Amino acid sequence: MKAWVLRDINEIYYEEADRPGPSENEVLVAVKAAGICGSDIPRIYRTGAHVHPLIPGHEFSGQVIQVGKNVDQKWMDQRVGIFPLIPCNNCAACQKRHYELCRSYSYLGSRRDGGFAEYVTVPAWNLIKLPDNVSYRQAAMMEPMAVAVHAMRNALLGDADRNRSIAVCGFGTIGILLAMFLTEAGYSDLYVIGNKDFQKEMAAKLGIDRAHFYDDQNGGAREWLMAQTQGAGVDVFFECVGKNETVTSAVMGTAPGGTVQLVGNPVSDMVFEKNVYWKILRDQLTVIGSWNSSFMHDKKDDWNYVIDRFQSGRIHPEQCITHSFSLDSLEQGLLIMRDKTQEYVKVMMEITDQEV
Repeated sequence: MKAWVLRDINEIYYEEADRPGPSENEVLVAVKAAGICGSDIPRIYRTGAHVHPLIPGHEFSGQVIQVGKNVDQKWMDQRVGIFPLIPCNNCAACQKRHYELCRSYSYLGSRRDGGFAEYVTVPAWNLIKLPDNVSYRQAAMMEPMAVAVHAMRNALLGDADRNRSIAVCGFGTIGILLAMFLTEAGYSDLYVIGNKDFQKEMAAKLGIDRAHFYDDQNGGAREWLMAQTQGAGVDVFFECVGKNETVTSAVMGTAPGGTVQLVGNPVSDMVFEKNVYWKILRDQLTVIGSWNSSFMHDKKDDWNYVIDRFQSGRIHPEQCITHSFSLDSLEQGLLIMRDKTQEYVKVMMEITDQEV
């Protein structure tokens, strides 16, 4: 089969690789679509992966074409989405079914081969059946969608007050999907902070007017948000950037008794100035972390939340796909994201011609 193989830092090659066969409790998936995650860029070009050689890619969908020993035959030929985290099933978190918090997990695309290939083996446990009305390219976005849902539900689950004021700082893939789900859930008092011109147009597609979008290319987002809320700040602030200054802005822009939901992966050390720490204390803020997404084969988990919105036609993530490449051209997408030569949201790889 053809695959993109990461042999070392900044050494990724399109080459012939052995087509894998499913082990016990696994299936072989013919990959149909795979998204490039922002985390793939440093993994490939700056930090490396946990093991080399490795086929990256953890946002993907496909069709099951072979089942291994002890796998239910119902999966044969099924169209599937894939939860990429493979839990140990032994640690305390796994025993509580908080698989996203597993202490000894493996991971498709970073710790074992992932979806930047024609075929990949996947534990049957990690599969979710796709409804007929969900395309492969939509399904390849289920992983970041579930991450956004996890953050939203982490901060707001059980809150019936749809009038709460909310800010989303960072309008990349996760921030856009988060705004999409918040809007679908009925939260209308929503303020968005981005730093790219085309993000204004994306916000408009979601029904967020220009008065509720701030272009932070030259700073001033905190002052703008406080002016918009008459100095009160917002009830819930989703920080989707992961920089010290934006985390500080999140704390300072949250109303007394409010919630700061941290979502963005850190790109720098986090150091709170004294006045920021005082703000957390004196305003009794709740600061919450959010990691990955819940997947339990249960209607209550984040992936089934996404599936439900797909089935009802209430969510349309494909509008986030700005670029699409064939497997052999995938490196073009990687370089666009690495070098930021074009404006993009979600860069997708699609395969239509492999044998199944």
